[in-house]
Amino acid sequence: MSLWARVNQLPQPVLEQIRYIYGNSFPIEVRHYLAEWIEDRLLNVPVYQHEQDSAYEQEAATFLNQLINELERTAINLPEDNVTGRIRLNESARNFRQLFSHNPVQLYSHLINCLQRERQCIAYPEECVNVQDPEIAEVINGLQQLQMLVRANENDNRNLVKDYEHLLLEIHEITKNKAQMEAIDNAQLREHARAALAQQERNVNETVTLITGKRLNLVDNFRKTIQLTSQVQEKVLHKYLTQWKINQGFAGNGASGMSASNLDTIQAWCENLAEIIWNTKDQIRLAMKNKSKLNIEEPNLPDFLPQSLVEVTNLLKSLITTTFIIEKQPPQVMKTNTRFAATVRLLIGNTLNIRMSNPLVRVSIISEAQAQATQQSNKASEQSCGEIMNNTGNLEYNETTKQLSVSFRNMQLKKIKRAEKKGTESVMDEKFALLFQSSFAVGHGDLVFSVWTISLPVVVIVHGNQEPQSWATITWDNAFADINRVPFHVPDKVSWNLLAEALNTKFRASTGRSMTPENMHFLCEKAFRASLQYPVSNDLAITWSQFCKEPLPDRTFTFWEWFYAAMKVTREHLRGPWNDGSIVGFIHKSKAEDYLLKCPRGTFLLRFSDSELGGITIAWVNESNDGQPQILHIQPFTAKDFATRSLSDRIRDFEDLFYLYPNKPKNEAFDRYTTPPGQPRNRNYIPSEVRAVLMPSNNNPISYPNTPNSYGHLQSPDASRDTPTSGITDVTYRSDMTRPAYLPEARYGMGHSYASASYAGSNISSPAHSETSPMGPPTQEFPSPGSVGSPPPQMLPACVEQFNAGAGSPASQTTGGTTLPAELLQPGATGSLTLRTSASEQIIQGLMDHLLSDYQGQELDDVSMAQLNANNFYTTTTSSAVPGPQSSGGETAVSGPCSSPPMANGI
Repeated sequence: MSLWARVNQLPQPVLEQIRYIYGNSFPIEVRHYLAEWIEDRLLNVPVYQHEQDSAYEQEAATFLNQLINELERTAINLPEDNVTGRIRLNESARNFRQLFSHNPVQLYSHLINCLQRERQCIAYPEECVNVQDPEIAEVINGLQQLQMLVRANENDNRNLVKDYEHLLLEIHEITKNKAQMEAIDNAQLREHARAALAQQERNVNETVTLITGKRLNLVDNFRKTIQLTSQVQEKVLHKYLTQWKINQGFAGNGASGMSASNLDTIQAWCENLAEIIWNTKDQIRLAMKNKSKLNIEEPNLPDFLPQSLVEVTNLLKSLITTTFIIEKQPPQVMKTNTRFAATVRLLIGNTLNIRMSNPLVRVSIISEAQAQATQQSNKASEQSCGEIMNNTGNLEYNETTKQLSVSFRNMQLKKIKRAEKKGTESVMDEKFALLFQSSFAVGHGDLVFSVWTISLPVVVIVHGNQEPQSWATITWDNAFADINRVPFHVPDKVSWNLLAEALNTKFRASTGRSMTPENMHFLCEKAFRASLQYPVSNDLAITWSQFCKEPLPDRTFTFWEWFYAAMKVTREHLRGPWNDGSIVGFIHKSKAEDYLLKCPRGTFLLRFSDSELGGITIAWVNESNDGQPQILHIQPFTAKDFATRSLSDRIRDFEDLFYLYPNKPKNEAFDRYTTPPGQPRNRNYIPSEVRAVLMPSNNNPISYPNTPNSYGHLQSPDASRDTPTSGITDVTYRSDMTRPAYLPEARYGMGHSYASASYAGSNISSPAHSETSPMGPPTQEFPSPGSVGSPPPQMLPACVEQFNAGAGSPASQTTGGTTLPAELLQPGATGSLTLRTSASEQIIQGLMDHLLSDYQGQELDDVSMAQLNANNFYTTTTSSAVPGPQSSGGETAVSGPCSSPPMANGI
């Protein structure tokens, strides 16, 4: 069942919450009609944190184009009677093309987050219903009350204006009647007029009292409106918008939840507040103007209108300056002379006529000290500590999204001026920030506001090797910064559990799957360099130095460097197996061995190396000669190794590995990630393949049941390692390294040419030394002249010149006991093996006489086979795909110096 089908089975409140998650920019109808198509492409995509990555941007652009095409195709295929669906899908295709063509990452990330939230709602529907904070209802209800108050205030003010006009007419009438009364000569009429005038004055006084009451009631309503506006604005700005800004820091560590719909909702609230505040401000001004027209003194009544005007203006200023935000943060690890992007947005841009002026925004980079001064003075600094190209742009209004924003897509930091370092500080510890600033008039131009905002902290680097420590600085800051801090102060000591959660979030965002509680406990013990009880207490605290400054015991790297390298190699080379749970990764070597000792031979698990940065090793169960289980560890693989051959391919190569711990067949776990055999690019060439070979070491000889152990002479690939390992041979061998004997379970060469030597009409092959070796063929032992009868050494000359120089006459080397590996021998018809060569025939024949002095063509038993496998046979001979100048059908050509063996004809 698809994810969308399961979503539609959820209760109605959960469905409403999911609609809220998608927002207005992505119609829910698109999710419905393209459910399977969207899930096939996005369901297993991890929440990616590096949106500046060009590959990620290309992925997003490709997805957008495919989405638009799929919408148009689906609209055409809808039934003819579904006119509404067709119109909606075609409209969505047009909107997506218009809205996201220049920023496809915005839609791509939004959909990935929405699918993640759908999963959460299916897993925890009760929590999903409660995701909507009950205070959201308070904000919505508050805005509705304010809108009703504003409308009531408008009506009251309008009626009050009419009362004022009527009062002014009455006052004018009284003034006129007074003048007329003075002109009346008849005393009786004058008295009557005086009485009428007195009644008029009483009526006017009553009207004045009534109007005063209405005005005071209006002022009281203004104050109530301002008070409620302040409360709602406090929640919107200092809870929801602040939380959105905090989430930006968490998103820098890979956390999800930065839904575009959340910000759209906040913008809608801010626009409502702006209209309410501006309307209230106009109403207060009107009330003050009308009161001044009457010129009525009210000595016993305080005038609250001027104070109310100040308060509402301050609310407007706070709203405007706070809603100037960075919608898309710049990269927090910024490399000089590298393109980067950022987007700023004014959440009230659709009101107050701000969009009409297209305000200019300027960007500069400031130091931590300059950021502190800017915050303290509440005034944008005119200073900067670097030079940024393409750092100006105009806020532009988008009619479709109703957003006023500007995207800086091609900024580039050219220069940076650093502060003096103190103590052990490095450039990777120094924090900067981008300062965005602008100014514009609102309303009818009577108020001008200067706005600014500071980005999340940024670390500036000049080289890629500075990235790990820089990300340590940013990770710590994003996880533990307080929103009201002095820039950019962070605690020096934090709870381990909080840090573990931040590391888990970062690892999940980078690789696609969270760590297990056991994994995080392992990290805890590694960070504290001690064994700790599980679970650890919330009181356990870790310092900044322990996190990324102090090297781990007996190591040259810190805890963070080790963790970062493991995360990086997993993201780049091991994502699939890690997401499948095929890699344990974070586990102690001793615990891994304890697990494996209970398993049958050939069971293995994968763990991150303790001794090598970004290394992953395979531990597996083998049997020693006495039949007891033996745990061996393969030399760790790093990203450099995976560039040659993937982990899954290497595991396939190792025939000693059968089951992934605890009992999963290895092909079932890894075959889906192995490289399929490719077609030869040119049929005129012999195809070759790179494979991995196990090389036993002195400390860990590989033993096989009922097989004598004859590998004691082999050297460890790296004897300096603190963890004994079985080595892995690659395409070439070092000249200072003894060649390994062939193992029955691992007869693989890696990238070798192959030589063919003819023996009585039958071909046998031995791997020729790769001419790609940077050191040339190895110097190998050979009997010195006069050593007839002495036990033959196990190592043979790599080429003819070494044979001539070290062996003298081939005739003097007719000793017994040295044999070729069994897979190289095929007895001839007469029981003898004769080598036919086209060059240096006498030398090669002498070499073969030495090797086969005691061999009579008999069938080999198990003991002889084991002895044969303990020997090595290497030459620089190369085979010819077709007969050529140096060789002819099936014969072997040997020529050239040791350091440069001849290439086969046609290869």
